[in-house]
Amino acid sequence: MILVLLISGTEVHAQLGGLLGKAKEKVTKAVEKKIDKNSVSEGAEAAGNSGNSSISVGDSLILAEDFSAFQAGATATSFKTNGVATVTAVSGQKGKWMEIKDKAIYKFARQLNYPKRFTVSFDIIAKADQIKDIAPLSLGFASDNSAREYSSNMGTYVQLHYYDANQVNIGSGKPEKFVNTTFDLEPWLNRPLRVILTVDGERMAIYLNQVELADTVLFMPTAAKNFYIAAPWEYANGAGVLVSNFKVSGFRK
Repeated sequence: MILVLLISGTEVHAQLGGLLGKAKEKVTKAVEKKIDKNSVSEGAEAAGNSGNSSISVGDSLILAEDFSAFQAGATATSFKTNGVATVTAVSGQKGKWMEIKDKAIYKFARQLNYPKRFTVSFDIIAKADQIKDIAPLSLGFASDNSAREYSSNMGTYVQLHYYDANQVNIGSGKPEKFVNTTFDLEPWLNRPLRVILTVDGERMAIYLNQVELADTVLFMPTAAKNFYIAAPWEYANGAGVLVSNFKVSGFRK
């Protein structure tokens, strides 16, 4: 009788051990899955962003500009503009930034020969007490590198409608394409918003804070590409936009 009880106790203990082991295994897998889900790429972590970590960023540097070579108050000669390109510091933020003045167009001072596949990435700080104080800002690629005249939504463009809080328009004149989408811009007031444009021939993918907004054909096969930023046509109540940390990179493969 005692022997039977001992055997039964051993079997119960073994069953309990097996159940505990399975429960521990489930918890471990859940933790590993959570860690993997929340992991971000090195670039996203450096930018303080989270989200899609599978963005392919070029590995062959073509241009980099963070304005560290300029004194605060100096003109950023790495950009051409029909307005002014003043370098400044931003309270509570690292590094130096270029102010984007209203009704001004900004292009790289040096015309770049882009490869078929490349990325352009940079940070935007929309500085304001309320988002409705900033009119839409456009960025994209124009057919030439002239900065003589201000124009919004030229060529292939991405327009951030700040005063609408969450509207983003993406489009092209050639080929004719228009994509209306949304991204909540208001939480990004007064802190850096990471922009990544990934171009592959006729296609372009647009990411804000690692979130893909579109990936579609936006260029003609022989289209010239000249990156630009078209400032909002007006600000209110001391608002403004600043940019920095530009990187243009191609791909070795």
